[in-house]
Amino acid sequence: MKQFLKALPIPAAGVMLGLAALGNLLQSYSEGVRLVFGALALVLWVCLVLKAVFCWKGVCQAMEDPIAASVAGTFPMATMLLAVYAKPFAGAAAAQIIWLLGIALHVVLIVWFTVKFFGKFQLGRVFASYYIVYVGIVVASLTAPAFDMAGTVGTCAFWFGFVCLIALLALVTVRYVKLPVQKDPAKPIFCIYAAPVSLCLAGYIQSVSPKLPAMIIAMLIVSTALYIVVLARLPEFLKLPFYPSYAAFTFPMVITAIAAKQSMACLTGMGYAVGWLSPLVLAETVIAAVMVVYALIRYVMAVAKACKAA
Repeated sequence: MKQFLKALPIPAAGVMLGLAALGNLLQSYSEGVRLVFGALALVLWVCLVLKAVFCWKGVCQAMEDPIAASVAGTFPMATMLLAVYAKPFAGAAAAQIIWLLGIALHVVLIVWFTVKFFGKFQLGRVFASYYIVYVGIVVASLTAPAFDMAGTVGTCAFWFGFVCLIALLALVTVRYVKLPVQKDPAKPIFCIYAAPVSLCLAGYIQSVSPKLPAMIIAMLIVSTALYIVVLARLPEFLKLPFYPSYAAFTFPMVITAIAAKQSMACLTGMGYAVGWLSPLVLAETVIAAVMVVYALIRYVMAVAKACKAA
């Protein structure tokens, strides 16, 4: 078991997040499918908790790297999503405690990451995974309605993440333009570019009132443009050997589909004729499902290979 935990990369938390989010995306098709993906995410959650307990020294060493440290933010993000899954089974009170713990853990990560990696700032150590740390808190906006806290925690989380998004879009873009990533293991992280605007869009729809149609349309246009940029480079990344950064193929694809789906529903409710978005939502949903399942399979194969070789 310990060998398995050692072989399980911290970025597996990104796959966990993708699985939990994919379940929500597919809920309108089947509640059973949603629960299957939620269960898979829960298994990974338990494994990562055990890794933190039994391989603490190794986890601490990994957190010295800005990529691993920032990607670790997907753990509290997934915890918030899983709290909603847990609500019908554990009860509202217990689920809310889990949700609040997920938020608290993410806030701690933000503070710790800022002190550690911005205290001695180096542009070359900035990656798209920084979005996870600072914009990832917007998952609280996505999930807040389940705990009747959309107008408080949900709204605050959205505006914090949105302000960070604007700042990071400039910083991260400058980094990738001036200092292109050369090392193959870090290249797939670029896919995270598709996530932050989409996450803010979904969080805005879920927790902010009143909603401005112009705000929704503007974010939808930007999120779709970034998604297309990522898709254009995806074949290049898929040709690379397996790296833990394959986790970047999951949540960004899923949250883009979720944002488009929620935008279509929201704008329709406001009286806008946006039926033309339906094919886009379907295409993004299919791509999201394929990429999450693909990344999960590659992770299982890689961990199994590492355990066998040990």
